[in-house]
Amino acid sequence: MKPPLILASGSPRRKALLEALGYRVEVVVPGVEEEAEGLPPEALALALAERKGQGVAGEWVLAADTVVDLEGKALGKPRDPEENRAFLRALSGRVHRVHTAFYLRTPGEVFLEVHTAKVRFRPLSEEEIAWYVQSGEGLDKAGGYGAQGLGMVLLEEIQGDFYTVMGLPIARVFALLWERGFRP
Repeated sequence: MKPPLILASGSPRRKALLEALGYRVEVVVPGVEEEAEGLPPEALALALAERKGQGVAGEWVLAADTVVDLEGKALGKPRDPEENRAFLRALSGRVHRVHTAFYLRTPGEVFLEVHTAKVRFRPLSEEEIAWYVQSGEGLDKAGGYGAQGLGMVLLEEIQGDFYTVMGLPIARVFALLWERGFRP
């Protein structure tokens, strides 16, 4: 039997995407701190994805990290509802970038890439921000929102790959796995 794809991420969204394609996924969450390290957002996403991937054993390992980039400032996962509220206020009516980096280890090869999409938030009222924050949905997501859930109503426009915003540029990951014979 073919080995599972080791997913070095606790993200239920990443796991669901891979399983929807038919992959057998084994989640192994690496004990990696998601510190800001003073790196620019794109470099931070790459560094964290690489660190997570290297922290897990296996032949077929996938790790990813998503960073929201608001004018060069990295917005990670909010620490609490108040920080989530502050993130949404900062993003309201503005364009930001979402960088999702992935580390893919296959037998004999390692791939480390970052993919970027631009997202425009519509202007949000304080009442809308309070509604979203009380849902709790944004607390475990970079930038404090999820494009695939209730957060879909916050977005006005996405330029680029929706799945990069969601947390995994799945078409590129699938193509790399397929080309190496690791098929669902």
